[in-house]
Amino acid sequence: MTQPLGVILAGGLATRMGGGDKALLLLGGQTLLARVIERLAPQVAGLALNANGDPDRFDTDLPVLPDPIPGFPGPLAGVLAGLDWAATRGADSIVTVAADTPFFPRDLVACLQRAAEGQAHPLVLAATRGDAQTKSKSRSGLIRHPTFGLWPVALRDDLRAALTDGLKKVVLWTDRHGGREALFPSDGVDPFFNVNTPEDLKRAEALA
Repeated sequence: MTQPLGVILAGGLATRMGGGDKALLLLGGQTLLARVIERLAPQVAGLALNANGDPDRFDTDLPVLPDPIPGFPGPLAGVLAGLDWAATRGADSIVTVAADTPFFPRDLVACLQRAAEGQAHPLVLAATRGDAQTKSKSRSGLIRHPTFGLWPVALRDDLRAALTDGLKKVVLWTDRHGGREALFPSDGVDPFFNVNTPEDLKRAEALA
């Protein structure tokens, strides 16, 4: 399997943080975005940022991809933006990560690709074991992290049609296409811990 492109999802409204761009919050003297770029860049063939509004506020050399579907329909719109961008680059797949999750695994892409072996169209979400109260639990009992996944460019038109029809829940679409999970160890700390609130930022500072 060829090396995928990477897309950082930063298209949310950050309502629990009081609005603004969570990706630009400082953690240990670096923005969350800088930390995410540092982890993902070595794993992929190229990077882009999915975000809405004025792209200049990010002060980045990365391509900034707005949602192709209006109304902030959720992370799947960011996935579609990434797939459309990847198609112009001749890529077969993308890996997405959330811009507010600074500690995701440094072997994320390799593990997702291993889980996709044998699939006609690689479609895999990251998963862990643990508290499923606020996460999406799969039929296998694993807790899926829908913003961390491997996505095939070949299904982008199907995804566009689903979003146009009003679909928002990531796992409904991945289940429809035989999506798999790649299990990552948590070892007492969720590697997909994300910064949603000021309290989360304080916890991230302790972890960092």
